[in-house]
Amino acid sequence: MRPVVFVAPFLAETTLRFIEAAAKLDGTRVALISQDSAAKIPPGLRSRLAAHRQLSDGLNAGQIHDAVRSLAAEIGPCERLLGTLEQLQEALADVRAALGIPGMGREAAHNFRDKSQMKDVFRRAGVPCAKHQLVGSLGEAQAFAADVGYPLVVKPPAGAGARNTMRVANDDELTQCLRMMPPRPNDPVLLEEFVVGEEHSFDTVSLGGRSIWHSLTHYTPGPLAVMENPWIQWTVLLPREVDHPRYDDIRSVAARALDALGMVTGLSHMEWFRRRDGSIAISEVAARPPGAQITTLISHAHGIDFYRAWAKLMVFDAFDPPPRQFAAGIAYLRGQGQGRVKAVHGLDEAQRELGDIVAEVQLPRVGQSQASGYEGEGFVVLRHPETSVVEAGLARLVRLVRVELGS
Repeated sequence: MRPVVFVAPFLAETTLRFIEAAAKLDGTRVALISQDSAAKIPPGLRSRLAAHRQLSDGLNAGQIHDAVRSLAAEIGPCERLLGTLEQLQEALADVRAALGIPGMGREAAHNFRDKSQMKDVFRRAGVPCAKHQLVGSLGEAQAFAADVGYPLVVKPPAGAGARNTMRVANDDELTQCLRMMPPRPNDPVLLEEFVVGEEHSFDTVSLGGRSIWHSLTHYTPGPLAVMENPWIQWTVLLPREVDHPRYDDIRSVAARALDALGMVTGLSHMEWFRRRDGSIAISEVAARPPGAQITTLISHAHGIDFYRAWAKLMVFDAFDPPPRQFAAGIAYLRGQGQGRVKAVHGLDEAQRELGDIVAEVQLPRVGQSQASGYEGEGFVVLRHPETSVVEAGLARLVRLVRVELGS
């Protein structure tokens, strides 16, 4: 039985699916480390876990180290240390190094986590990406803006996804933004060129330093527009034709990017742009599974449990590349207004028109609190062998369904 420790500071719904996938693998004994108490673990999952440790700070490498060592008395010396949270990857790398556990090391984890360092690595490797600079003062920020031009993107160097990311269009907006996120020489802010074009993701399974499988998505609209406009019901499309020649360039660039960053074995999530002139720019890459229900979409597109496939990859270094049988897509149902869910309009018509291709649904409930994240109050997953059918269905869905918020 392979002793495995899963670190999950907070037991969010999606995180629990990854933990359960690892706990269900044959030949494993899985222990959980979290900030949440054992009482928050669903009973069915709790019965599968060999042990649990609660920490005051689930991102602290020292606390994780001590907990992993203490768990050895119950499950044996840890042979795999897992976690899906992006902010956790450097701490996990430090603990692996200290305890001799196989997995991603500190240098690679830092390359993935520090977005300025990542782009420096890309530049040296000839991987196309947005112009960028770490700035420690307003003066440095203004000088970068004068050189690159507006609009610009402002974000923390160790951000996750589009959180805490802002777009600025002129000097006044830049100054106002940096008042909210003041840069300092020892705590700089990352400025980037605002890339205009289609936004996508690219998810890769790497094994032994080689990319062996990939998936990709189309965002409508892009993540930054979604963060700036909380009422938008956005969509993500996984086309069936992932090996189409029109994706040859991103497949090649993605492999070079992952090699430069030091990816050995794991699932990575890349955000990238196709500029209006057809060229590619990599935004950033995370050494973790994708968020926003994309793992669920991959499961539907291939007719497999991709959560389990990820767990098997990370625990046993094994992955069987599945054929893509379907296109899949998701529409995120985000409320308009403020307050709790007051009504959901258009569901009957959407069911009549699109019910035959609905694969999974989580509908907003009347009385439900307004969501704080960008996924909104609910979602609908569509699946069909033809990409065009799913794409048209998503566009129709967000026109038909409206989530009304109010008091």
